Amino acid sequence: MRHVHAFGDDALGDLDAVGLVEELRAGRVSPGELVEAAIARTEAVNPALNGLAYQAFDRARAEAAQPPKPGFFSGVPTFVKDNVEVAGMPTMHGTDAWLPTPARADSDFARLYLATGLAPLGKTQMSEFGFSASAEHPRLGPVRNPWNTDYTAGASSSGSGAFVAAGVVPIAHANDGGGSIRIPASCNGLVGLKPSRGRLPVDGELRRLPVGIVANGVVSRSVRDTAAFYREAERVRRHRHLPPIGDVRHPARQRLKIAVITRSVQRECSAEVRDLTLKSAALLEELGHRVEHVENPPVPSTFIADFVLYWSLLSLLQVRTGRHFFGASFDRTRLDNLTLGLYRHAGRNLHRMPRVIMRLRAMRRRTAQFFETYDAVLTPTLADRPPLIGHLDPTADYQQIMDRLIDWVAFTPLQNVTGEPAMSLPLAQSADGLPVGMMLSADLGQEARLLELGYELEEARPWARIQV
Repeated sequence: MRHVHAFGDDALGDLDAVGLVEELRAGRVSPGELVEAAIARTEAVNPALNGLAYQAFDRARAEAAQPPKPGFFSGVPTFVKDNVEVAGMPTMHGTDAWLPTPARADSDFARLYLATGLAPLGKTQMSEFGFSASAEHPRLGPVRNPWNTDYTAGASSSGSGAFVAAGVVPIAHANDGGGSIRIPASCNGLVGLKPSRGRLPVDGELRRLPVGIVANGVVSRSVRDTAAFYREAERVRRHRHLPPIGDVRHPARQRLKIAVITRSVQRECSAEVRDLTLKSAALLEELGHRVEHVENPPVPSTFIADFVLYWSLLSLLQVRTGRHFFGASFDRTRLDNLTLGLYRHAGRNLHRMPRVIMRLRAMRRRTAQFFETYDAVLTPTLADRPPLIGHLDPTADYQQIMDRLIDWVAFTPLQNVTGEPAMSLPLAQSADGLPVGMMLSADLGQEARLLELGYELEEARPWARIQV
């Protein structure tokens, strides 16, 4: 199918969020015009993409009619992923296993996100509880890739990725517990930075996990939008124990020593993705960086099994506490096979969890040693191009889904465990024109380094544009 996008000659144009801020400050557009354009764009593409979980258009219109809120992005429309509480909006976590009720208050992260001035139009769709790398709910329907709707938009931040790529809004909330910022960024041709652990607040029970694998962030179409968001977020809440990101606007002059890895602990990536990764490595060499090819990542053979078991612990918590957190209408029989399969896997293996947690915590020591030698690491974001809708069907046999997920999502979980930052950049495309992300990771607290590299690569190899 042809590209699905909403770019056009309206108030949003093809500007990124920083560009819209400039237009607003110059008085060439108004917040109301931006909101109306974003609503029209949502309505134009959502029938094909299915990225909308909840619409709050009247609220956005009312807020746009009020005096401007404080915050750098004041007046810029956005969406929030449907697993963060925003007052007045329901939070359904990508499922329909209970009756929706509006949240009574903003969560910690929502307060920070909205304090930057971003104006939410509603919530975006995701895979159930964020467990799958493709949102294909049996009743809510799949979220489709705007570059080709036969393919997945990635997950779990799937609706955010699809809408930003399609031009509905320039920037949207995403979060990442195993790659869920970086995966949709890769599939949809976007910039997706998973920050260091603790850089941005997480909500509720996630703060009490023994290994804090989940991080909030955004997906955007430009490095400068992502950099501006982290600058503004840091002005709202600065982490006391991490180096500040600051105001990153340009590449750095420093040349780096960069490791290039095309094999995960699970597998070598596909031949096409390996070739695209090596071309990205060659670009880094052309830019003057010292690139070294490393055969294997600093990851033990137990890593995948350990991560899956720990991941399944999240399902156990959701299913067992469902009535407490989601209300008396919670019905576990409406959950998909992946969620229930993870739940059963955790239940059968709880006795192994203490040792698994110990090994996962030890991963940071391994990667810290690796970063004593290298300034950054380049890998593909994913081991292969985006799969067709249906490849990760959550109603299929649990083991089939898990085998396919492990095969595809081979590179992203490591930084969730170590807490290090990692960023997917839309540096490549498959032979048939689907985006293929390249991932850069760095030591804990080094988001500024990744953003500087991102600026440099964006200038050297501008991203493909869906509207061309």
